Amino acid sequence: MIDHSTVTSDFYDLEALLDDDDRALLHRVRTFMDEQVEPIINEYWTRAEFPSQLIPAMAELGIAGTSIQGYGCRGSSPLLDGMIAMELSKGDPSISTFMGVHGGLAMGSIYLCGSEEQKERWLPAMARMELIGAFGLTEPEHGSDVARGLQTTCRRDGDEWVLDGEKKWIGNATFADLIIIWARDVETERVLGFVVEQGTPGFTAVNLEDKIALRVVQNAHITLEGVRVPEENRLQEAHSFRETADVLRMTRAGVAWSAVGCSRGAYEHALRYALGREQFGQPIVEFQLVQDLLVRMLGNITASAAMCTRLSQLQGAGTMTDEQASLAKAFCTMRMRETVGWARELMGGNGILLENHVGRYVADAEAIYSYEGTREVNTLIVGRGVTGASAIV
Repeated sequence: MIDHSTVTSDFYDLEALLDDDDRALLHRVRTFMDEQVEPIINEYWTRAEFPSQLIPAMAELGIAGTSIQGYGCRGSSPLLDGMIAMELSKGDPSISTFMGVHGGLAMGSIYLCGSEEQKERWLPAMARMELIGAFGLTEPEHGSDVARGLQTTCRRDGDEWVLDGEKKWIGNATFADLIIIWARDVETERVLGFVVEQGTPGFTAVNLEDKIALRVVQNAHITLEGVRVPEENRLQEAHSFRETADVLRMTRAGVAWSAVGCSRGAYEHALRYALGREQFGQPIVEFQLVQDLLVRMLGNITASAAMCTRLSQLQGAGTMTDEQASLAKAFCTMRMRETVGWARELMGGNGILLENHVGRYVADAEAIYSYEGTREVNTLIVGRGVTGASAIV
């Protein structure tokens, strides 16, 4: 007999690869998501608002910048970092995205591209989540081609830099304290990074409205009009787009893990539903087609989680390549799209009701599928690695 008391999607027990302390932290994250996020998240998703009152509790978990060494961060393995992203996304993909932007992209930019003084100035407070970060790269007219088409400019004026341009889809930017802005130097054409503080004159961030995915995430359209940033806020070790790519490489594995988490959340809700739902006088889990859907979902989840696990091991060893990260992001998000669709299918019409949660994962999957490298772009990166020929126009 199957024990129905515990629903899990970790079919190969990958969690056992963590040591006891890391596993205990992962369980605390799971408890936080189950007890504090799940009861309220549908309401915030409907209103397209972020539950900022949860930030102190998230801060107590100590998961901001998990894999960063020093500066008040835990310094854990990429495997734990990835599994935390997965666990957050299993509870709600928007919460995982919020933490990925703050603890991954924003803190990662400072960690990889900042001077020692800058790291000491900002990272400890960000680790405590006293300062929240955002990451401004994508522009209204440039997403996948931003490396070549970056239009936001910066110019040196004495001890300051003047920034002009626009950014779009910037998570956390309406309420973040520190916003990383990438801009092209008008004199040298180099791509440089800056830490812009909220409230700086000329900086405005307006929420994008009417999204159908990740509605809890506060994505902003940023306008920079003569924004003056002191030289001390220029990321001192960012000299070209190569450093920007280093940050994206570090976080791309986390997006793949988040896709696994989105799949797991939909699957676990669908399984609980199937265990309690009756049709034609019997539980629907006893129907062959229902079991077929469940096994298809579990196969996708297990294959994707195993791929991400190996990717994180390579990342921890310092041997992960762009192609390996891109394959995981492309593959896991494709399998996620299938999985959440099957979860909705299993529930029939009830699957579109927000109260059953799965509809939220179906919608949120669309954003995870596209952000931080579309399937097409990641496919071409892998294709270049496989063939030696670039098909990127």
